[in-house]
Amino acid sequence: MALLQISEPGMSTAPHQHRLAVGIDLGTTNSLVATVRSSVPEVITDEEGRALLPSIVRYLPSGHANIGYKAQAAQTTDPKNTIVSVKRFMGRGLKDIAYAENQPYDFVDAPGMVQIRTVAGVKSPVEVSAEILATLRQRAEDALGDDLVGAVITVPAYFDDAQRQATKDAAQLAGLNVLRLLNEPTAAAIAYGLDTASEGVFAVYDLGGGTFDISVLKLSKGVFEVLATGGDSALGGDDFDHRILCWIIEQAKLSPLSDQDIRMLMVKSREAKELLSGRNETHIDAALGSGEEVHLTLTAETFGQITQHLVSKTITPTRKALRDAGLSVDDVDGVVLVGGATRMPHIRKAVADFFGKTPLANIDPDKVVALGAAIQANLLAGNRAAGDDWLLLDVIPLSLGVETMGGLAEKIIPRNSTIPCARAQEFTTFKDGQTAMAIHVVQGERELVSDCRSLARFELRGIPPMAAGAARIRVTYQVDADGLLSVAAREMRSGVEASITVKPSYGLNDDDITRMLQDSFNAADADMQQRALREEQVEAERIILATGSALEADGKLLSAEERANIEALVEQVRIVAKGNDHHAIKAAVEALAHGTEDFAARRMDRSVRAALAGKRLDEIAEDAQ
Repeated sequence: MALLQISEPGMSTAPHQHRLAVGIDLGTTNSLVATVRSSVPEVITDEEGRALLPSIVRYLPSGHANIGYKAQAAQTTDPKNTIVSVKRFMGRGLKDIAYAENQPYDFVDAPGMVQIRTVAGVKSPVEVSAEILATLRQRAEDALGDDLVGAVITVPAYFDDAQRQATKDAAQLAGLNVLRLLNEPTAAAIAYGLDTASEGVFAVYDLGGGTFDISVLKLSKGVFEVLATGGDSALGGDDFDHRILCWIIEQAKLSPLSDQDIRMLMVKSREAKELLSGRNETHIDAALGSGEEVHLTLTAETFGQITQHLVSKTITPTRKALRDAGLSVDDVDGVVLVGGATRMPHIRKAVADFFGKTPLANIDPDKVVALGAAIQANLLAGNRAAGDDWLLLDVIPLSLGVETMGGLAEKIIPRNSTIPCARAQEFTTFKDGQTAMAIHVVQGERELVSDCRSLARFELRGIPPMAAGAARIRVTYQVDADGLLSVAAREMRSGVEASITVKPSYGLNDDDITRMLQDSFNAADADMQQRALREEQVEAERIILATGSALEADGKLLSAEERANIEALVEQVRIVAKGNDHHAIKAAVEALAHGTEDFAARRMDRSVRAALAGKRLDEIAEDAQ
């Protein structure tokens, strides 16, 4: 009799076990969860068959919270306790929040990340996001009938380290094991590429509720290679809603407005935006708490005119991403639209006009990111099936570097480097006998540290005292698949080592990434001039210190006139080093170096004679061997 291979319930053997994993699109306006069943990715719906979960949380006096549709229904009646678009607050300080004056919330400008005072207490954006993630986790576990192994959570490609870390913290708070943070445009490319088996160069244009990303990818025989990425982490559909709100206030001459009225008009603005995606005009009717009534007609043409500057703000990063990838619009085989905001007709027209081809939207723009994340989660969970041989090569959005002498930023890992990755570079000490080195980790494209973002600082101590320039300190940067950084420093002769996992503070400027890239292009020439100046100033300081040490140790080898000449040359270097002419500094340094050549030769002769003093010729020969 043949025996069946059986096992206890819940203890199926590994070859037959399907590990439950999901992909989550944590969106500004709506969030979704998806999984792979029978090798097919699908969005998991709620008990009423709805795929989308509004990213809205309402806190109640009892301490409990309503999440999703129930919270959405209360956003106009209880605006202070109903948090919408919380994704725009992740990893941000109060000064970084757009339209803060029009927000109904009672913000608490706490150190690090802004918080919101509610009837249930003060809540951080991480806690609010965790409520949404926990609801999606419960939805998935109820539908799949078991606990999850883990989740891939998507983030905008242009999210900085603080925003990524805040997202990861929210997932942990929601009881999720994060398998990977995946860039949203990359997730969309996975879903689109595997669905259509497309190959070639594709641009993923992702305009969501609160963020904009553009990624250029090359799809070839199962390899998804991100060539370049760009975007604006503070631009999305919410900004189009706000522009309509401003138009309503201007047209109806409304002032002042209560929190309830502002939230109600914002809801009306969003409804108008969505209706104009399918018609030429829409009516906006509202009764305000003051007794005033609003009756306006907004046409698609007017909507296009009042938001044209927002559309243009998406084209500039798109042009830069193509330039970073070394491509022209003619090299792009297709453009994939992602995000609900791409349903706006004038957005689609602008994309089509720029690329010269009709954008692709055959997969629902609201669902494509979650579906791609689910495919990646299924793979990372170990559920590799036949035909799953594909490789994902993503990139970092901004260069990572270290501060060197003179306040210069030395890039260790340049932007658009494929992750995960590790790069190392060797540095040395500046002064004789230096036993410690401060490592300052920075992020950005500019030449000066003051123009970049500070990520972390740590110290390498215990370096054996050596002459300046003799120590060899290897600084290694490692970026993991989530785009998060760790840095190690090691003195190669002694083996002394120090390291840090970069977990940045949350209080970071909203537009820093976009601003740093923009500034790097605008100020490239000025930066190079400034860098050259700083390098020559550092060299001047080095030679002044070295000459001073030499004069102190062996000044007796010089006549009074010779010493006076060298000291005059040193003074000349010191004077020009205070100026802004790097050519003059270089000339003065070279003059000092030339003027001390004979002195250096005498010092060498004296050292050689001292080393050989009292030794026989045969002893010298033995030492040489």
